Amino acid sequence: MLSFENDYSRAAHPAVLDAVARANEHLYSGYGSDELTAQAKSKIREACDLPNADVWFLVGGTQTNQVVIDTVTPAYAGVVAVESGHPNVHEAGAIEFSGHKVLTLPHHNGKMDAAELDEFCKTFYADGNYEHMVFPGCVYVSQSTEYGTLYSKAELEALADVAHRYDMPLFVDGARLGYALTATGGDLTLPDLARIADVFYIGGTKVGALFGEAVVFTKNNTPKHFLTQIKQHGALLAKGFVLGAQFDALFTDGLYLQIARNANVAADRIREALKAKGYQLTFEAPTNQIFVTLDQPTIDRLAQHVKLGFTEKADDAHTVMRICTSWATTDEEVDQLIQLL
Repeated sequence: MLSFENDYSRAAHPAVLDAVARANEHLYSGYGSDELTAQAKSKIREACDLPNADVWFLVGGTQTNQVVIDTVTPAYAGVVAVESGHPNVHEAGAIEFSGHKVLTLPHHNGKMDAAELDEFCKTFYADGNYEHMVFPGCVYVSQSTEYGTLYSKAELEALADVAHRYDMPLFVDGARLGYALTATGGDLTLPDLARIADVFYIGGTKVGALFGEAVVFTKNNTPKHFLTQIKQHGALLAKGFVLGAQFDALFTDGLYLQIARNANVAADRIREALKAKGYQLTFEAPTNQIFVTLDQPTIDRLAQHVKLGFTEKADDAHTVMRICTSWATTDEEVDQLIQLL
């Protein structure tokens, strides 16, 4: 059975496993106060071209989104995200659970529009009763988006400009950042992102790590007592050196971007095959997530041989399914899938 269900079914890249195995031969201090973690942070700062960046390692995407949003958003405010955004759809109400309403805008193939964000904020502050309402207090976007699409550098800059005009930080979810940075046609680099965003994270769980995300505060804006607040949210790992070892491996000799690029190359081959065979792509996206609208007989036929991901119902007879490649996808697996299509 082939699996193109997600990009985290394979445990970890061999170099990451080797780094953890080597770490197992030594004793380290806890909670990220070790030399492996310090070394990984230094390599990430160098990759971001931001010597003063403050880097923190958390265990997973939901924990990271909840901790960051909760700590950068005022207690009286909510977070602005598109309707398809992860905090609004696939995080089981984790953001609301921490006391912040998710304020939604329409999405455009998964993306937020800066003009619509500006109009939303302008309308809010024009309301004479706004003191009785949930303030927009933070802006959340993901790169790549939940639909595999990309923000350009100009689009992110425009969003940051609007966010800052209304005294909000821009938070970029980078769960699939490696795939976004290596996609064909993308113009955003890691240093660009570090310059534009107030805080973002570099996803490891979906890009070669056993688990873990690297949060980067870019403007000397780390919330006070951030480690304490991570622990309050149940997201602080005692064996922090395991996270440090993994990211040290991923940011040695360009491994992170190298393995991420593999997923996009595989996805490009599959996209071309789908188009050649007459399939309907739901979204035009250049990253490792491919969305295709299928009828039920086709879904049933493919399900006998390959695992795909359910996305949403398109209509009574069609469903949007996701084909997801990863850093570990092989040429042979792509060949087999193309033959099945």
